[in-house]
Amino acid sequence: MADSAEQKKAEKKAEKKVEKRVEKKAERKSDHRSEKRPRLRFTRPPVWWPLPACALLGLAAGGAYGVLKAPEYAATSYVVAVPDDTTEPATALGFAQAYARIATSSSTLAYAQPRAGIGAQKLRTQVRAETSPESPMIAITGTSTSPAEAADIANAVADALSLSSNQAAKNTGVQLLLFNQAVAPSDPASPSAAISGAVGMCAGGLLGGLWLLARPGRRKEEEKEEQEGGRPVVGEYPSLPAQGEHAETKEKESVR
Repeated sequence: MADSAEQKKAEKKAEKKVEKRVEKKAERKSDHRSEKRPRLRFTRPPVWWPLPACALLGLAAGGAYGVLKAPEYAATSYVVAVPDDTTEPATALGFAQAYARIATSSSTLAYAQPRAGIGAQKLRTQVRAETSPESPMIAITGTSTSPAEAADIANAVADALSLSSNQAAKNTGVQLLLFNQAVAPSDPASPSAAISGAVGMCAGGLLGGLWLLARPGRRKEEEKEEQEGGRPVVGEYPSLPAQGEHAETKEKESVR
């Protein structure tokens, strides 16, 4: 009977050893499999990500604007102020400056409206007059989506300005003459899609840089980076004593 009891104990011990070995092998296999499995890590995007993102958005917006917007043409006609025999050249220069200011007035545009073929309000937005302080010449530029219409606008306003000013030539001593008529342009004056895209990219990059400089969480991120790098962060408040030191000071005061 004793021998059978000892045999049972030995068999139980052997079974336990076998079970432990099996468990260890299973644990080793599970560890090995877990090491082989790739660990998925979600990395945060870099801090400077708004800069290229805004630049790309600006590039797309500028390119789309240049493609979708209709091209605009500009044509220019020139009118010169000529003094008579009794008038000095400096007087003609002063009158050229004055006539350039009234080139887009309501009275001048009323004369030019029938030849231009558009309303006075729209005509005012499509014409401009420029002059130089060194020469008595006035440049009148018409703009439109059609090259022929741009030339018609410039020539109509130039003729109207010369007619209205020549009515007072006897009193002023200065006469306006048409120096050069406007011709329908072949190339548009508005920027192309490539130039619009480049301008949009620069504007987007500028906005992205300004956002990086003025973002609200910048100071907190810098403090976190300093703490992670082991740099001491200087605070505005003094450091508090430890708990043990506070207890020791209390005991000393009680003994006193």
